[in-house]
Amino acid sequence: MTRKTVRIAMNGVTGRMGYRQHLVRSILAIREEGGLDLGDGTTLWPEPILLGRREHALRALADKHALDPSLVSTDLDAVLADPTVDIYFDAQVTAARENAIRKAIAAGKHIYTEKPIATGLDGALDLARLATAAGIKHGVVQDKLFLPGLLKLRRLIDGGFFGQILSIRGEFGYWVFEGDWQSAQRPSWNYRAEGGGGIVVDMFPHWEYVLNELFGRIRTVQALTATHIPQRWDEQGKPYDATADDSAYGIFELEGGAVAQINSSWAVRVNRDELVEFQVDGTHGSAVAGLRNCRVQHRSATPKPVWNPDIPATEAFRDQWQEVPDNTGDEGFTNGFKAQWELFLRHVHRDEPYTWDLLTGARGVQLAELGLKSSAEGSRLDVPELSL
Repeated sequence: MTRKTVRIAMNGVTGRMGYRQHLVRSILAIREEGGLDLGDGTTLWPEPILLGRREHALRALADKHALDPSLVSTDLDAVLADPTVDIYFDAQVTAARENAIRKAIAAGKHIYTEKPIATGLDGALDLARLATAAGIKHGVVQDKLFLPGLLKLRRLIDGGFFGQILSIRGEFGYWVFEGDWQSAQRPSWNYRAEGGGGIVVDMFPHWEYVLNELFGRIRTVQALTATHIPQRWDEQGKPYDATADDSAYGIFELEGGAVAQINSSWAVRVNRDELVEFQVDGTHGSAVAGLRNCRVQHRSATPKPVWNPDIPATEAFRDQWQEVPDNTGDEGFTNGFKAQWELFLRHVHRDEPYTWDLLTGARGVQLAELGLKSSAEGSRLDVPELSL
């Protein structure tokens, strides 16, 4: 077995998502398994270069995980100029991402990035065009496609369980504390529009690829946004005005006629089994999928409830659904971020097919942009197909 090192500049690993999901649970997890077996006698060994603005925080991470202290840098230009660096990965705040990716493309690095890939559609499409023209490999994180619950949902779709799909109803969110009497679970920039924050910018790119991949292209969008919590407290305990939306209520018309309704909120308390759930209703059956679990009710087993507000409910409706089994063997489902990293690394080094490129990332930016415009205008907007 031959070991081949791939050097990855990882920008933004001091943030929650960049650290937990991408560094620890993806790249370091691959290393703990002995590298990525490419199946041709080669094992790919990922070597992360920790990149960011706070050198002391980066060095603390390198020390914690026994990484080479020389592979720490606050100088993006110097790292991109290093010919031994193969891939540039970006998990920075949204406002800093577009310019950094543009530099990485110019340096000839393969690109793998969190979303949204840019703050506007024009910039997102420009990145996709530049990367295509440069002949580099490029990918965008679309982690929710790899969640066990949605993988089970895809299995149901592929097996024809639903018949004709009629509607999709999604509920996402939880209460993010304001930061005064209890610390907030999300950074303060999420609630500042000037810093690239807002739940539409954050979550509509997710809903774009989930709906597009599982159910069909989005044809129209109608959204209403709100800033339910107008004042929050930052990491230093200082109050600030929340200028970005913390909640969004969207209706999406899909090709084929299905209608999706998705509520997204950081100002809602959870009364469901998981932090995100999708109910899919079809002519032959229905399913409710979350992060990990998926329950179904086939038409042959559908009860016939009768509306009667004068007596207590006599049926335990949740008990009338059946759990979808994992059916993945003894290994179970792997971390979705790690699974997609492995696919992208294979794409770079084996040229295996990979569909989630910067153009798909631009579609997410487009939907967020149109969602905000729809809310501002009080209108339903067409979602044009994108191409380079």
